Amino acid sequence: MPDAVSSLEPTREEVHFRRIDMYGYRRSDGLFEVEGRVIDRKPCAFTPVSGGAIVPAGQPLHDMGVRIVFDEQMVVRDVQTFTNAAPYAICPEGGRALQGLKGLRITPGWSRTVRDLLAGPNSCRHLLDLLSPMATTAFQALSELRRNQPEPLDADGRPRKIDSCYAYAAERELVLRRWPRYHRPKPNPSSN
Repeated sequence: MPDAVSSLEPTREEVHFRRIDMYGYRRSDGLFEVEGRVIDRKPCAFTPVSGGAIVPAGQPLHDMGVRIVFDEQMVVRDVQTFTNAAPYAICPEGGRALQGLKGLRITPGWSRTVRDLLAGPNSCRHLLDLLSPMATTAFQALSELRRNQPEPLDADGRPRKIDSCYAYAAERELVLRRWPRYHRPKPNPSSN
């Protein structure tokens, strides 16, 4: 007999598919590269609202991306964009503004800086949306290189990683094991 609960589950019909891929590379010239790519597809033929060519079902509506070349200090040395598919002929021009990223450092605050520089009509929204996760991918690309380097500390000498995410919360086991001095157990509300 079918499970009564599962028969009450709503059915779903796919209306859009988006895939975002991120890759980090070490280059033979001593630099690093991170590439982000977005692909959008529809399960049925699609005609852009503002006109343009019909995109057949299953074919990419968007297939575009960004490559950022950076050094060990996370300074952007080069930026390249690519557009293999877009709904409008003018879309590839939206990548030109990303040249303004050259010379910037990928540091905390990167996403805000990028939005301030490129938001709105200044660039392609799809490319802009890739830039925040590309920063975290860039940090991950350098993680093995930095594994044996001293832990970055704040002005008080506390490791910056503490409270940077859920796993590294000062109250958690990970901080207790790595930096017991900075572990702050969560108060037990029932002990009052």
